[in-house]
Amino acid sequence: MEEGHVVNDEISLKELVVKLKEWYFYLLSQWKIIVFVALMGSIIGFVYSLTKKPIYTATLTFALEDEKAGGGLGGALGLASSFGIDIGGGGGSIFSGSNLTELFKSRSMVEETLLNPVTVNGKVISLAEMYIQNNEWRDKWNKNPKLKNIVFLPNTDRKYFTRVHDSILGTIYQSLSKNSLSVAQKDKKIAIISMDVASNNELFSLYFCRALAKQVGQFYIETKSKKARINMEILEHQVDSVRSELNGAITGVAVANDNTFNLNPALNVRRAPSVRRQVDVQANTAILTELVKQSELSKVTLRKETPLIQIIDEPILPLPIEKFGKAKGILIGGFISGFLIVLALIIRRIFKSFV
Repeated sequence: MEEGHVVNDEISLKELVVKLKEWYFYLLSQWKIIVFVALMGSIIGFVYSLTKKPIYTATLTFALEDEKAGGGLGGALGLASSFGIDIGGGGGSIFSGSNLTELFKSRSMVEETLLNPVTVNGKVISLAEMYIQNNEWRDKWNKNPKLKNIVFLPNTDRKYFTRVHDSILGTIYQSLSKNSLSVAQKDKKIAIISMDVASNNELFSLYFCRALAKQVGQFYIETKSKKARINMEILEHQVDSVRSELNGAITGVAVANDNTFNLNPALNVRRAPSVRRQVDVQANTAILTELVKQSELSKVTLRKETPLIQIIDEPILPLPIEKFGKAKGILIGGFISGFLIVLALIIRRIFKSFV
């Protein structure tokens, strides 16, 4: 049994060697086709390397410091609560970690950034217009009456946009989010965000990277401190209102005192307006004192609720460039073409053997 098993193994090995030699000589007999196709692939790769535009990558990194107001501050805000005002911190963490990185890639942030103004060749245009020019879309649009007059002016209100405008911005957003924009947090324990913008135009990569960081930074700060800012504005309005009432009450006391000057002591009823005004003065003084205190506390809370965005590294010209070299195009084109033709020849011979 063991000798038979060894013999079978030797036969299988010999058959395998024979088969490999057979395939080798078959492919060798087809060398002209293989070389021709590989040569064509190399030529295609070379031409592609000439037409492929270089990619410029702008990288920006920044850190976040989010200091939240302490819970103990709320104990000193009794009167503010009675006015329906909540001064305590409550920024939450809706934009922490991965949520913040997704904010950079959100459609609203990208499209708002595309409407930012930039100066190109001495002319102020929007980033959306710059993107359209880079991709030479207007050459095709000039033949289409619906697109011929489409223009994206800087800082245009979205309510004036048509369905065509929104469609074009959506197309640009899809292209940027899939092919150009990359945002990542280097370390979950460290709030450092890194953003990369890659395109075939060096200035567009630079301008868009900076503008997007600024746009998201403003939105982030406004959102995180919105509640504290609203509370501060309400308190300031209350302070102004009570101060106005107090000034009116003080004036009223003076007028009432003038009216009762040298008044007959028996006519005490004539002193009632002066007394009422004095009560108003005392009450408004107490309220104003407390509101001023709460207003100052609200300013402290706003400062604590406003996160600090510190840019670590900004993109600086010249940007890192990635080119598709000629040698690389020739080698890759030749290898892929040669591999595919060899695979096709093998499949064709196997198919013929079964027919």
